[in-house]
Amino acid sequence: MSVESTDTNPLRALSPQDLRAHAAEALTRARERSVALTDVDDEELVRQHSKLMSPLVWDLAHIGSQEELWLVRDVGGREALRPDIDDIYDAFQHARADRPELPLLGPAETRRYVREVREKSFDILENVPLQGRRLTEDAFAFGMITQHEQQHDETMLATHQLRKGDPVLHAPAPPPSRSGRLPAEVFVPGGAFTMGTSAEPWALDNERPAHEVTVEAFFIDTTPVTCGAYAEFLDSGGYEDPKWWSERGWAYRSEHGIHAPRFWKREQDGWWRTRFGVYEKVPAAEPVVHVSFHEAEAYAAWAGRRLPTEAEWEKAARFDPATGRSRRFPWGDEEPAPEHANLGQRHLRPAEVGAYPAGASPLGVHQLIGDVWEWTSSGFEPYPGFAAFPYKEYSDVFFGGDYRILRGGSFGTDAAAIRGTFRNWDHPIRRQIFSGFRCARDARPGEVA
Repeated sequence: MSVESTDTNPLRALSPQDLRAHAAEALTRARERSVALTDVDDEELVRQHSKLMSPLVWDLAHIGSQEELWLVRDVGGREALRPDIDDIYDAFQHARADRPELPLLGPAETRRYVREVREKSFDILENVPLQGRRLTEDAFAFGMITQHEQQHDETMLATHQLRKGDPVLHAPAPPPSRSGRLPAEVFVPGGAFTMGTSAEPWALDNERPAHEVTVEAFFIDTTPVTCGAYAEFLDSGGYEDPKWWSERGWAYRSEHGIHAPRFWKREQDGWWRTRFGVYEKVPAAEPVVHVSFHEAEAYAAWAGRRLPTEAEWEKAARFDPATGRSRRFPWGDEEPAPEHANLGQRHLRPAEVGAYPAGASPLGVHQLIGDVWEWTSSGFEPYPGFAAFPYKEYSDVFFGGDYRILRGGSFGTDAAAIRGTFRNWDHPIRRQIFSGFRCARDARPGEVA
């Protein structure tokens, strides 16, 4: 039977002071990224670059507002700094399209506010007990706020992708290239494994609790589907043939005139794309990005395959057949390092498939973490034994509906905001997010790897 070890998480071994230092470093890294993403002209900061997204200045103040609510007021028990803006920066109260009409804090006031909140948060981190209360055990609240900020940083990165004009973001270096040829698919044996976690200190409520799941044997793509492979689908007329599409997917494609991944354009010499203000030829060896669930599902049907379920994805990512244990990450239990995955916005693009051999799972599946979020066929539902914590609005209110699960993170996801158990979800029409996919298929009777 598969197991999840509770003694492999490095946070469990830290002294209280080292844990405080770890939490402070995570908060600092998130803030440095937030500052970099909002280091633009005030006009750019307050403009709504797309109705799908908030103005950057709203995201930045929302980051501060959530930090004030949870770390300053709740954990620290301190007096409220700006109770007058609670409603303005409540994401449930105002749709993104309507936020520019709100009485938002201006750029200078927003920067001053988030700086003041952070100063108080650091003081609280130094003094609050990290035990005796679930919210502060293992510095959970500080990890939750770190992840919240990093998630909004990725949202702001998506806003940058939607803006018009010359590039304002630059990567110091390109990602690594592929290291060699890989098999097209990997066999995943059937049987039970441990899905989710009860041991990860900073895991969010929808990742909990750990529970045993059984899947049938299947095959999964070794890497995400590449731009080159996806272009074959395009060039074969895949967007003009309804037989590959679900009824809902075809209706959406037809209504909105979708003919390629978002930001792609057909030129005389092939497919080109816009990436953070740079117009470039689509790189054949990179994972395709900015495709909806409907597009991923149609490609899979055209290829004679299907999208993996969420459970299949996690087994391929975490299960170690040698020990029967579910790892924290595909490569093991240690935190992500640059050789493992393309994370943290450091390259501003996916890497070529096969570029991170050190990040492969025990079964030989590559790039399950980083590069592109991967659509699965599963809806967003609670695990058996789920309990909302610390508030219902993080997960509980989203269960059901038409959401589809995405796994693995993207090049825009920070290491603090991704795990082998992390669950993302979105509507199947979403294309502005950094989403790609890989395919799977059932194992035929008697078929082996």
